[in-house]
Amino acid sequence: MTDCLLVMTNLPDAAAAFRMAQQIIESGAAACVNQLSPCTSIYRWHDKTETVSEVPLLIKTSTQAYSRLETLILAAHPYKLPEIIAVPIASGLPAYLNWVNRETLHATHINPCKE
Repeated sequence: MTDCLLVMTNLPDAAAAFRMAQQIIESGAAACVNQLSPCTSIYRWHDKTETVSEVPLLIKTSTQAYSRLETLILAAHPYKLPEIIAVPIASGLPAYLNWVNRETLHATHINPCKE
């Protein structure tokens, strides 16, 4: 097990996803964000089945930076209840995982709400 996480969230469109990805990187809350192609999400909300197009973000961060990342996503996300799922990274290229940890070391000293 490593100290790195893969965090997933979805945004309503490419522009919102790009803005959030930039905020995340500029704040130091993650080392890398992949903005994926739009996808179709089907889910239950308020007793109704909803179908929407969304743009997923895959965010690579450290366990130390996760709380700052979550705070930033919650503050900037347009949804009332955004999907924020963190998956522990069990293994990976050690040099890459070390880079993720180095890039997010200072994230605990940044207040993303003041940006």
